Amino acid sequence: MRVLFTGGAGKAGKHVVAYLAAAGHRVLNVDKQRLNHPGVMDLVADITDAGQMYSVMRGYAGFDEMEAGTGQQVFDAVVHFAAIPALHLMADNETYRVNVMGTYNVIEAAAKMGIKKIIIASSETTYGVCFSDGQTDPAYLPLDEAYPINPMDSYGMSKKVNEVTAEAFQRRFGIDIYALRIGNVMEPHEYAEKFAGFAKDPGQRRRITFSYIDARDLGQIVDLCLKKDGLGFQVFNAVNDTNSVPQPNAELLAQFFAKVPLKRPVGPDESLLSNQKIREVLGFAEQHNWRKYV
Repeated sequence: MRVLFTGGAGKAGKHVVAYLAAAGHRVLNVDKQRLNHPGVMDLVADITDAGQMYSVMRGYAGFDEMEAGTGQQVFDAVVHFAAIPALHLMADNETYRVNVMGTYNVIEAAAKMGIKKIIIASSETTYGVCFSDGQTDPAYLPLDEAYPINPMDSYGMSKKVNEVTAEAFQRRFGIDIYALRIGNVMEPHEYAEKFAGFAKDPGQRRRITFSYIDARDLGQIVDLCLKKDGLGFQVFNAVNDTNSVPQPNAELLAQFFAKVPLKRPVGPDESLLSNQKIREVLGFAEQHNWRKYV
């Protein structure tokens, strides 16, 4: 597929772009910074400028496409990762503005230009535990896509709004728009750097309910979304199968979530941010469990 990818130079994006390119997709990276990945053309543009987003939605994915003389083509799919990636990186209102208006601009331009598949990066912060003021208990565990998300921070709120925007455009245009609630992204080098510390002090992972997503497995999830048609609007938790700490769930739940009811039984190491839906609906099969590297 010809894929327009926003935010491909970011922490998660660079690994997902590499995965998609290796899988045979033709990828154009639209970002404020260049990725410089072999076979992937970079185009510098600003998602908060609606005109620029309309402009990039019909274009070349490489200079070689000019040879056919058929003009600039509409992309087969858009993957939208570009954003202020976390809380406390910019002023709260700026984080909200960039993430909300940027996502609106990308989805509107893609839908009105006739693109039938859009994948957006939402976040596990929408569940309202990660960036809450004070220690917050979720209503139940494991967290699944049916949970009534209730963030209180500007970043989580922006992602919740983006899901609502995506659903509205899906209803209007009848296309496929999938929102990925992406967990804490881990790059390959971070296993050796961080996971021993997580094991010694699992409490530092409580706010993300001990979950994680390997950046390369995230690439697989995006690829599966590109290949799965006809689902309309969907939300998927994008995390690995297990928790990011070695302590079993019985111990973690007793120590950190003693008052939180279980919606269903969980396995000893099963991620408390459930990825059951991507396994059952998309066929996700993780390749990079942290235990391979630590």
